[in-house]
Amino acid sequence: MTTPLPAGFRIALDRGAKQLSDGSWFGGSPARIFRLTPAGRTAWTELTTGPVSSRAGGVLARRLTDAGLAHPRPPTSAQAPDVTVVIPVHDRVEKLTHCLAALAEDGHPTILVDDASRDPGSVADAAKRFGARLVVRPVNGGPAAARNTGIHAAGTELVAFVDSDCVPSPGWIAELARHFADPLVAAVAPRIVPVSSDSWAGRYTRATFGLDLGDYPAAVAPDTRVAWAPTAALVVRKAALLDVARDGDVLDPTLSVAGEDVDLVWRLHEAGWRIRYDPTVHVRHLEPETWQGLLHRRFRYGTSAAPLALRHPGKVPPLVLFPWPTATVAAALARRPALAAAAYACSVLSTLRAVNGQPNPGVGRVMRDATLQTWQGIGRYGTQYALPAVAALAVCKKWRPAVASLVFGPPLVEWLRHRRTLDPVRFVLGRLADDVAYGAGVWAGSVAHRTTTALAPQIRWRLFRRTR
Repeated sequence: MTTPLPAGFRIALDRGAKQLSDGSWFGGSPARIFRLTPAGRTAWTELTTGPVSSRAGGVLARRLTDAGLAHPRPPTSAQAPDVTVVIPVHDRVEKLTHCLAALAEDGHPTILVDDASRDPGSVADAAKRFGARLVVRPVNGGPAAARNTGIHAAGTELVAFVDSDCVPSPGWIAELARHFADPLVAAVAPRIVPVSSDSWAGRYTRATFGLDLGDYPAAVAPDTRVAWAPTAALVVRKAALLDVARDGDVLDPTLSVAGEDVDLVWRLHEAGWRIRYDPTVHVRHLEPETWQGLLHRRFRYGTSAAPLALRHPGKVPPLVLFPWPTATVAAALARRPALAAAAYACSVLSTLRAVNGQPNPGVGRVMRDATLQTWQGIGRYGTQYALPAVAALAVCKKWRPAVASLVFGPPLVEWLRHRRTLDPVRFVLGRLADDVAYGAGVWAGSVAHRTTTALAPQIRWRLFRRTR
């Protein structure tokens, strides 16, 4: 039985939602056609004129927000539960000082977990200066282990994870905590924005920052537009954390390099909890100043793909392919325009058949976008995971245009969205270096864990589905 969204919540339609008729919508993540029953239409009228006030309205609001067709807006009168801030730290005292100074403005109790810093005295001085409770770990266990220590030391209903290189905005916790008026919400993530220098590396980081999940709200779940949320800044319900703990550990300490946040969010989702992303709240993140620092971090992130793929089968595909868009791209790369046009026509016709008499959600546009995304995905996959094979293919003069399209096309398309930040040459070179570093990390992790799961593309047959 569906648990309704509580009374007092409002909803806002997703910007990608498209009304097909009085009783059907297209959109969400993954995309679907959502049909309303007669009772659902009555509940819809309730939601368009005010907040949830009935069980039927709450059930519909829950289904719409779970599908990504709408996003919940908690009541402004919702009382925020008590929160404890947990900061794992291993040196980086200068950045820690900026973090503690920003947090001091809100006055929440803070637990500083020193994960065996090389200069524990400086960390202790910072904790004393800003009134934080200091917990010292005798052996370095990584951020997951340090956060576990902080979770068990916190005595409040909510816990706010903050990394020592983050600088939160005043009132950020109170804004996010309003979402916990929904008893199914386990975690809420703010938008994390980079603070970097005006160097080449810094400007590239501002354009492509991996922890920035975008400027629009989302339900966080695997296989959706926002598939994970970083623990660099995250407000969580302690009861939900304990619900998914394994042998006393909330976050997996074996994922000591990266990926523990993805694993946690997905376990919460599998347990039936909801995770929200609210980009109206910003937390600044102090970024590395050099390419060496950026690429090392990308390599480190890549090493987490293999263990995550083993823990969550099917959730970490490096590339997702749908048959007809893939056939269209393959024919175009082979310079067979007639065959590419035929494949595209088949993709449109097969999708229209899947709609099965429903109003047309703009199938031509949907398949065009799917084909473009497939081309970009194949290109980045080649750069990240199959660069030697791509280079070998380029030896053949016949295939050089296709190889150039796959290698340079996707980063150039991405550059168009960030052209005010960096020129195309430096952006493309930065993206290629970024992709190679990440792919090398995935290969290293795959070899270490003796698996190819994180390297294998995944084929899916249905681009979107119908929901009632």
